[in-house]
Amino acid sequence: MPSAREALLNAALTALYHLPWSGIRMVDVASVAGVSRQTLYNEFGSKEGLARALVRREADAYLHGVDRSLLLERGAGGVEQLVAVAEWTVGEARARPLLRALLTGCWGERLPAPRAVRTAALSGVPAQRRADAGHPAPSELATAVRDRSFAALEHAARSRTKEEAAEVAHRCELAVRLALSCVVAPAPDGVGQLVRTAVSGPGWRAAGR
Repeated sequence: MPSAREALLNAALTALYHLPWSGIRMVDVASVAGVSRQTLYNEFGSKEGLARALVRREADAYLHGVDRSLLLERGAGGVEQLVAVAEWTVGEARARPLLRALLTGCWGERLPAPRAVRTAALSGVPAQRRADAGHPAPSELATAVRDRSFAALEHAARSRTKEEAAEVAHRCELAVRLALSCVVAPAPDGVGQLVRTAVSGPGWRAAGR
């Protein structure tokens, strides 16, 4: 059974699929979650705090999915791990408007675009303090995915020269950038084959497997 905080976040996210953020009322979010409005304010402080928590959770869920994709394809080798991450990125961005906004920086009028808290006051809820610190910019998310991909591929390698490691890092970066381009402008045949073509080739056996 989800906690009150998770139930409130789920209710707010569901509402966002049907209404613009400006049309969502805190009292309705609390009612759908089955908690009091006071509980909602205790958790998030304000509607802006709820927005920050929603966006922070989307970013965290996305990065957890990246880690899971890398792990599930670990036995298939470096190319397929990068393909899995790219396909996860494009598929989730298509289905989740908040994630798409996080990855592209294009929020639109229907979505919340929360700003970090500027006051010295800190929430008494640890999870909210983290959310209030702000969400990652698109460039920060791209860097996080590249670094996670590189770490997973490095972990699987027995040994590499500095030149080989630099090549792996470059291909991780390339895969991430291709995925983000397909979030903005979907490829007719999907992102998987684009990534395979881009990151395969001479040197990958030594540098990426």
